[in-house]
Amino acid sequence: MAVLAAVVVLSACSVPGPGEAPDGIHDPYETVNRSNHEFNRTIDRRLLRPAGKGYSTAIPAPVADTVSNFASNLSLPGTVVNNLLQGNLGGAFQNTFRFAFNTVFGIGGLGDPASAFGAHEVETDFGETLHVWGVPEGAFVELPILGPSTERDAVGKVVDLFTNPLSYVLPSPEKYYGTGASLAAKVGDRGRYSETIDSILYDSADSYAQARLIYLQNRRFELGGDDDSAYVDPYDDPYGDPYAE
Repeated sequence: MAVLAAVVVLSACSVPGPGEAPDGIHDPYETVNRSNHEFNRTIDRRLLRPAGKGYSTAIPAPVADTVSNFASNLSLPGTVVNNLLQGNLGGAFQNTFRFAFNTVFGIGGLGDPASAFGAHEVETDFGETLHVWGVPEGAFVELPILGPSTERDAVGKVVDLFTNPLSYVLPSPEKYYGTGASLAAKVGDRGRYSETIDSILYDSADSYAQARLIYLQNRRFELGGDDDSAYVDPYDDPYGDPYAE
């Protein structure tokens, strides 16, 4: 049902017409996006930024790594589902092996012994699944709390909430452990990468344009750089004079 709903929603996605996005950025919702961006900056400044710094200061690095390992391990069955939907049987096998190995020998996924054997996670999500199926990127959107995205990836984020088989087989409250660990890991990442994130959100001349450029560049690279949208030059200054020599 979630996949069917995704197809229905994506049928209304905004797709740029000829010449509408010559710079590779299709942003017809910029006014709303900028409003959401300011909301996200406020949440970050008042809550996430201090929480992240407090987490990284109070929690020893080995403990933080354990939390991240646990969250990542519990998310793997959902990743396997996307591997299969994309026809990536090799990725599905590797992620299944990684999940089983780390669950048994990594004490429920607290450790990551599978990486020592070269069984690293083959990362993916339903947004990439839609890309593989030929669904266009759509317009850029900035979501409240979740941050930069595209119409396609926004739908993917929603569907991914329902693709993890563990959420259907684990009893309460165990099935929420992964969600809690994932939230804790994200708070830890905010503290770990504080300088980089701060430079984008608070030191940029236009933090919205900078975050948009970085997101689209990185996401298109993750998807193999063959998206239907034009390439975004990573060295292009979004604030520069377009007529400058």
